Amino acid sequence: MATASTDDELFDEFLSERGHETENAGWQDDHNKKQCPDCGGLHETSATECSVCGWRP
Repeated sequence: MATASTDDELFDEFLSERGHETENAGWQDDHNKKQCPDCGGLHETSATECSVCGWRP
C-alpha cells in the first residue's frame, strides 16, 4: 500500500515525470555576491529579497 503524500510531493512527482526540475530554488553565489536565480540580479550577501524582481527564497 502506498504511503500518503503531501500535495507538494505529488505535484513535484508529476512535474519530474515530465522532465521538469523540482528542486527548491535558492540564491546562487557569484564571487562575493548573491545572485537571484530568476532575474540574475546581484546583491550583497545579507540580502533576503531580490531588489530587482522581488524574488524570495
